[in-house]
Amino acid sequence: MSRIETDSLGEVQVPDDAYWGAQTQRSLVNFAIGEQRMPLAVLHALALIKKSAARVNSRNGDLPADIARLIEQAADEVLDGQHDDQFPLVVWQTGSGTQSNMNANEVIAGRANELSGKARGGKSPVHPNDHVNRSQSSNDCFPTAMSIAAVQAVNQQLLPAITHLSGGLAELSARHMKLVKTGRTHMMDATPITFGQELSAFIAQLDYAERAIRSALPQVCELAQGGTAVGTGLNSPHGFGEAIAAELAALSEIGRAHV
Repeated sequence: MSRIETDSLGEVQVPDDAYWGAQTQRSLVNFAIGEQRMPLAVLHALALIKKSAARVNSRNGDLPADIARLIEQAADEVLDGQHDDQFPLVVWQTGSGTQSNMNANEVIAGRANELSGKARGGKSPVHPNDHVNRSQSSNDCFPTAMSIAAVQAVNQQLLPAITHLSGGLAELSARHMKLVKTGRTHMMDATPITFGQELSAFIAQLDYAERAIRSALPQVCELAQGGTAVGTGLNSPHGFGEAIAAELAALSEIGRAHV
């Protein structure tokens, strides 16, 4: 079974059980190539952006409080992984991530409308563009989502993995510090070295790598959000970029986010 959704190009048949709307459905048809789905980490980051934007727009008086609450509630469900199956698009799409940004806008609006007591999907009372995407553009949302996803992956996965590996190697190095073996250089036997000393070199390299990663994080935390379509901030209120960066820093694993 299907329902009819509309956009500026006309009507589109969308599955009844889908929260998405016309633009997501068009992308499924127009970019039916490959099987590599957009990573959920990026999509969850987009939901975080939508939640933060709703808060800032509501505080600014640009979004009714009841609409903002519905957007936040729907975004929280996306962040909780309740609607992961509602993001079917592949990575092969237009360059700015417009389809995935609209997929997020439509799913959040579609679920928000259902939460309000209306039918799933649609544009009332919550509109995917006018409300969920207010003061935003795919051109600032998508790079911001990539930055958030990258920082969260580094903090939650990469750095803990480096610490775990380094700790294991340190234990092994200490255990075998007196175990002598033949060193190797230029593909031939060289002077003696202990196995523990050899392992200590790997530990040092991991330490250098961790410091380099940590030093790069502040630059990754510089967000595009607030620049809108071409970087000028057109159609977003003054101070929106700074305000949403503060919200994102408070809500995410990014300890310090700025535009």
